[in-house]
Amino acid sequence: MVERRKLSCFVIVFNEAERIERCLQSVATWVDQLVILDSGSTDGTTEICRRYTDEVHVTNWPGFGAQRNRALALCHHDWVLNIDADEVVPDALREEMKCLLTRESLDFNLVKIPWRTVLFGKRLRFGRYSTPQGKLFRKPGAQFKQKSVHETLLIPDEHSVTLRSGLDHFSWRDYRHLVTKHTEYAVLSAGDKFAAGKSSTLVYAYVRFFTDFLQQYVLRLGFLDGWRGLLMAGVLAQYAFHKYACLWSMGKTDREQNNGQ
Repeated sequence: MVERRKLSCFVIVFNEAERIERCLQSVATWVDQLVILDSGSTDGTTEICRRYTDEVHVTNWPGFGAQRNRALALCHHDWVLNIDADEVVPDALREEMKCLLTRESLDFNLVKIPWRTVLFGKRLRFGRYSTPQGKLFRKPGAQFKQKSVHETLLIPDEHSVTLRSGLDHFSWRDYRHLVTKHTEYAVLSAGDKFAAGKSSTLVYAYVRFFTDFLQQYVLRLGFLDGWRGLLMAGVLAQYAFHKYACLWSMGKTDREQNNGQ
């Protein structure tokens, strides 16, 4: 064992006064640097954050990928933990990460942490929202894709390890928030695809509705989560439909505008 390697943690926030304190309480006392990047909250989020760290920065909103890269640039240490306002680090996970960073030799640069996503009071054990997430990583060379949403972390010469303890994830306040959030993300993702020159058809949007439902509910064993698994499979099927239907509509509008010139 050696002295634990220094750890930076960053959180990007916007109007998260309801949830941010629980998140910060789970990391503020043991990480070596806590960075908050706020994109103009108006509900008191920044005031809550300043109770836990002096490094609270307020900026505009350029999209998830660019914002995470901005926050990453503010981190001083080689190892970085990236969590969101709706996530909480339990004691067991904290101790496992601290022990990991105290090893004499590290042969990995990315640490994946099981996601313990809670839907209406109970954890989802199967499907997309149970997939381990790359939340802890070595900073040198790392960056997030410059995407509006679903900003994948890019690690040079990636070597990963997966922890046993999980990260608590309270993503949705209620059903309205669940549906609204997925719809907003679908539109953002469609915009990224359109900007990259991709296209879709309305038929394909319907195909994806059914295939994504089957993938989540059957292939990824969502049915074992009972009615929660059925509900989430339906929401993710809608997400796929909205994404590709939106992409189709963008292409249709663009073609009509070009033909009218």
